Amino acid sequence: MSDTDAKRKMPTMVKLAVEIGPLAVFFITNAKAGIFNATIGFMVAITIALAVAWMFERRIPTLPLVTGVVVMVFGGLTLWLQDETFIKLKPTIVNVCFALAIFAGLALKRNYVKTVMGSMINMDDEGWRKLAWRWGGFFLVMALVNEAVWRNVSTDMWVNFKVFGFLPITFVFAMFQVPMMNKHSLDKDEEKEEIV
Repeated sequence: MSDTDAKRKMPTMVKLAVEIGPLAVFFITNAKAGIFNATIGFMVAITIALAVAWMFERRIPTLPLVTGVVVMVFGGLTLWLQDETFIKLKPTIVNVCFALAIFAGLALKRNYVKTVMGSMINMDDEGWRKLAWRWGGFFLVMALVNEAVWRNVSTDMWVNFKVFGFLPITFVFAMFQVPMMNKHSLDKDEEKEEIV
């Protein structure tokens, strides 16, 4: 790794702020000033987060970029039409887009989950295929969950679920993938070869 590559790696705390900061701004602003001000705060915070990602890495990762575009479109519609439905649809749209991208990639013999996570995990092709199917299914389920929640609870309850429900569910789902990922790990095979 060259010195320039090392400089372009985002520090862990900055990466965490970039990923969770906009959601925190959305939650806090909604509690203090309502959904429309929260939407403005969310749009501003996600723009800043994408700019920070660019400053550190000279690129914007695909997932935050897609999320950012959808936030701008649906946040803009929310503010322009003064209808909170649009911002509530944002998680549904993002999750469906991710699921469709994963499934379309698999149909075209491209594994976008491997593209995004391949630098962090070393697995065989079967493991990557399983992981892609699981994440695609997960995103579809989360789209359905968002639809069920926003249509049946108050706006404040939906915001709470978006902040305190979606993240833990995603974390728990990711943890449940670890045994399968370990089973298909190529690093494990390399370690065995070194021992022999």
